Order: sequence, then C-alpha cells, then structure tokens
Amino acid sequence: MTDYLVYDVFTETPFGGNQLAVFPDARALPEDRLQAITREFNFSEVTFVYPPENPAHTAKLRIFTPTVEVPFAGHPTIGTAVALAGLGYGPEMILELGVGPIACHATPEGARFTTQAPLEILAHPEIALVARALGCAPDAILTQTHVPVMAALGLAFTLTELDCRDTLTALAPDRSAFLEGAAAHPAGLDFAQFAYVREGDIVQARMFAPLDNIPEDPATGSACATLGALLAEIEAQDVTLRIHQGDTMGRPSVIGVTTLGPTIGRSVTISGGACKVMQGRLTV
Repeated sequence: MTDYLVYDVFTETPFGGNQLAVFPDARALPEDRLQAITREFNFSEVTFVYPPENPAHTAKLRIFTPTVEVPFAGHPTIGTAVALAGLGYGPEMILELGVGPIACHATPEGARFTTQAPLEILAHPEIALVARALGCAPDAILTQTHVPVMAALGLAFTLTELDCRDTLTALAPDRSAFLEGAAAHPAGLDFAQFAYVREGDIVQARMFAPLDNIPEDPATGSACATLGALLAEIEAQDVTLRIHQGDTMGRPSVIGVTTLGPTIGRSVTISGGACKVMQGRLTV
C-alpha cells in the first residue's frame, strides 16, 4: 500500500484550482502501473516522487497526464513542492524534472518555481484551423501582437489571443480539428490550445487538450509560463502577469507569472497557492 495526497493547486480555497494527486514516495509502485494509476484518478496530472539522482537536490518528479508522461508541467510542480513542504522539506528546494532541475521555494500554503528553459517556437498553425479547434470565428483571433503560435518551455501549446472575454467564455472546442492539428503539427503532441484575453497585466485564459483526455484544464502553469516568455520576447521587456483560469468550470485559479533577464537566458517564475483536500492509500 502506498500513501497519496490530493491538492487543489493555484487556489487558496478548497475545491477551486486544479486537482493534483501526489505520491510522496513512489518507490514501491510498479513502473508499468503508473499510467493506469493516473487514469484511475482522472485528474489532468498525477506526480510520483522519488529520491533525487543528485543527492544535493530535494527529489525527482515524474509527471503523468491521463495518456502520457510529460517532462514538465506547472501545477504538478507547484502542488508537489507544497506537498513536500508540508512533509518538512524546504522552503528552498531543487526538484528534478524531465526538463532538468527546477528551483522552488515552497511553504505548506503555496510555492513558486523558476525555469530558464529556452522558449521554443515550433509552428504557426493556420488561423482557420485554430478557430475551428477553439470553436470561434476566425476574425475573433487577434494578430496584432502575435498570430497563433505553437510554443514550448518543455511542453507545447498553441497560444492564441482573442478579442474579448465574451468570445473566450463562448468557446466550444471541436475535437475533429484537434485531430487535424495534431496530424499537421506532430511536435505539439495533442495540439493543446491555450486561448487568452489580456488587459494590461491581467489575463483571462482557457486551455483545452481533448486528445489527452483533458476536455478543459482549470489551471495550466506550463502554458502560462510559455505565454510569459513569449510576450517578454515580443515586447523586449520583462512582464508580470496575473492569469485567471478555470472560472467557466467553477474551479477558479490564479497563476502568477514573472519574467526576468535578457532575451537569451530569460527566466520565468510561476507562483500560486495550493491546499490539501484529501489523503489516502493506494491498495493495489
């Protein structure tokens, strides 16, 4: 039997934010059962924690979505750091992920982490295809700052700016367009879509990844980090964003994004709260 914890991440209130199951000591779990365990929870991600490969670090994390293991994701990193802080680690930590070591500062109530992974521009999907995937009119997609762009800081998302919150709220994703997009842009894996409306430093956002069994995600730290890096590069200056996500799902989330440094080697810091809502024991 193996203990697990469940956290709501990017919220200070239970039953908001994004759910995360954390196995603080996953050494007893069979390697070939990790994906099945993740599917059983039916959350957007589950993390499995192991001793670090480098003894100077805090822990090694493996992150699974319902369909695949991923090298990096934001809310699992925040939630796992908070869980480890609750177990007596920290507040300063270095977590080993598939993208390399990530520096974190965590308390039992919240955390922040900083990544210096380079921004990758993978593709510029056609506006008509992105509009069909999101379920909006093509002319609702803004292009003054950037056209729809598939970008990554370890995990790929197509980032699209929309004209207003009403458009954002009314989005109705079309799975067939996601299948078409994934075939046309295999580097993006599941053609995940992150759509947003920006008013100064405040961003309203939604993220869809139906091909990864995530019809909609209430908080996507990795996509928010990628957006921050992209905007900082386009504007040639650091940005600070407060991103609201999950409101349309009844799971409001708040994600802090801050960039720092030159274009080459710019760091991105993601911050947010988390609260423990359940704990249990896996019996298989």
